[in-house]
Amino acid sequence: MEDTKIVEQDMHDCSDTAICKGCKKKLSGKGTAGTSHLKKHRDNCPRMQFRDVGQMLKAIKTKEGDVEIRTFKFDQDTTRRELANMVILHEYPLSMVEHSGFHRFMGTAQPLFKIPSRNTLNSDLLHIYDYERAKLKGLLEKNKGRIALTTDMWTSHNQRKGVMAITAHFVDNSWTLQSRIIRFIYVPCPHTSEMLADVMMECLHDWNIQHKLSTLTVDNCSTNNAMIRILLEMVSDVSLLLNRDMFHMRCSAHILNLIVRDGLDVISDSVERIHSSVSYWTSSPKIEEKIFETVNQLEIESTRKLVLDCKTRWNSTYLMIRSALVYKTVFPLLKHKDSHYKNVPTEDDWVLAKEISDKLDVFYQATEEFSGTKYPMANNYLPTVCDIRDAINEWSTSTFEQIKLMASSMAHKFDSYWSKFHGGMVVATILDPRYKMKVMECYFPLFYGDGSSYEINKIQGVLLRMVGEYEQTSKTSQASPSNPTHVSPSQSTIGPPKRKMSRFDQYITEVPCTTIHVKIELEYYLEEPVIPRVENFDILTWWKVNASKYPTLHCIARDILAIDVSTVASESVFSTEGRFVSPHRSRLHPKTVEALMCAQSWLWSEFNGINNHFVKNLTDEMELWKLEVERK
Repeated sequence: MEDTKIVEQDMHDCSDTAICKGCKKKLSGKGTAGTSHLKKHRDNCPRMQFRDVGQMLKAIKTKEGDVEIRTFKFDQDTTRRELANMVILHEYPLSMVEHSGFHRFMGTAQPLFKIPSRNTLNSDLLHIYDYERAKLKGLLEKNKGRIALTTDMWTSHNQRKGVMAITAHFVDNSWTLQSRIIRFIYVPCPHTSEMLADVMMECLHDWNIQHKLSTLTVDNCSTNNAMIRILLEMVSDVSLLLNRDMFHMRCSAHILNLIVRDGLDVISDSVERIHSSVSYWTSSPKIEEKIFETVNQLEIESTRKLVLDCKTRWNSTYLMIRSALVYKTVFPLLKHKDSHYKNVPTEDDWVLAKEISDKLDVFYQATEEFSGTKYPMANNYLPTVCDIRDAINEWSTSTFEQIKLMASSMAHKFDSYWSKFHGGMVVATILDPRYKMKVMECYFPLFYGDGSSYEINKIQGVLLRMVGEYEQTSKTSQASPSNPTHVSPSQSTIGPPKRKMSRFDQYITEVPCTTIHVKIELEYYLEEPVIPRVENFDILTWWKVNASKYPTLHCIARDILAIDVSTVASESVFSTEGRFVSPHRSRLHPKTVEALMCAQSWLWSEFNGINNHFVKNLTDEMELWKLEVERK
């Protein structure tokens, strides 16, 4: 235990003196002085470093699943960065570093960690944002495919500040679908189309992606429509697909909401009685207890809670009806338990509610699909929309007059938005080997009647235009800028000997093209039979594997499949509480809020396995980050 002593006797001094091994301070070593002062100095000496070998070992799980014991060395900078990452990922308030509970926790977990101040933490957050932003910008610049954008407006917690979120979607060079928030910026009032267009163009130039755009997906409103027109005047037509014909993409989830709301307005009386009942029995915990007492008496095996709808979200109305149907036999009994409860749904209301619930299920499933951001949805857009239109046609033959009226209203709204399908979405369906042209051949005669052939030919024309545009781009990029050099007969004899079959190779190149039947790539693709429809079909992997077989089509597929059909990448379409920035973030500086929101999107994408560079190379990342902090 000699190494644990902190003092040693000064052999060159006749007096009894103790010298600290850490700071070399001389202390009294006389027997009459005792040892209390030595112990006190040992505990407070700034140079002394006591290390428990147990704290220097760490259990680490390897990729193979084995557990290895490795040495561990505490690093202040690494821990500071991980603290900042934690705040970003989980939306913790910056003030947590000032909480006494957090200080006590860190004191027991790692006493050596010097907890940064709130201002230091804010600085670390901004450094992480700058570093991750530079990484993402490099990824976008190196990416071969086009970038699809979605944008949506949020409101701050006090409902006074408008926030514009812009999200980029692209298929990277390894054929993985990526989604990143690239701007989260306060937009001053009034939120005019000119103001929104200026913010969008500033974002495009800031990220240098104005020449790589495919589409911009927005909610269907007059302000966004005007913004699109302004942007098209600012962005070069040459850089956009099909001379900008495909740039504007309307949010499918928003359109679905408008269609269903129109249908539900027709049967609002029956829905209102159910809404009134649910509202009453969820108004307070004490009242809610009565309904569950009755549920237990009737021995209904269900733990589902009643859900109150939001008037602007049709899917919440659907969920309310589904939850209320479970307890339809309970509501009449509750009338006797509470004299204030009078608006009880009738049996006809419940029969109609069951019909509505079954009918709206197809819309609910479609909205759920359109909300996905982890997988391509563009290829499933047309089949889903056709399935919905087919369902509406069937409802028009219902025995319920209310359902017929609902179907008529929904069909009118559907045709006003989807009488003409977005060209990019149709191309995406054709480039799905499970569908190709078969979806249109199946559904279009039902929708367009005798005009179906004309509509199919129009779509084929869009596809041919796109193939021609991509082929032209490919030829331009591959063309050599210099003229071929003439080789004289004397020069041609110098060099390697002729290859085997060189005469045959020359013959093939000199045969007139008219004697060879050349099939274009698209014809080969369309003539092959569709593959079976299976769940969890990975269309990106299919095109990655078949890239050499269809070199032009695979480039189109990479760009089209990145298009997001809705604007829910930044906010879940099922949220019934509205869009808002959390209270503790709404009080922060706008630059800090943007850094937190964007960095959260980037880090979660990496942590969830979309890009494992951060996880696999944490040490290298830390070194680069330290250099960046020191530079600034």
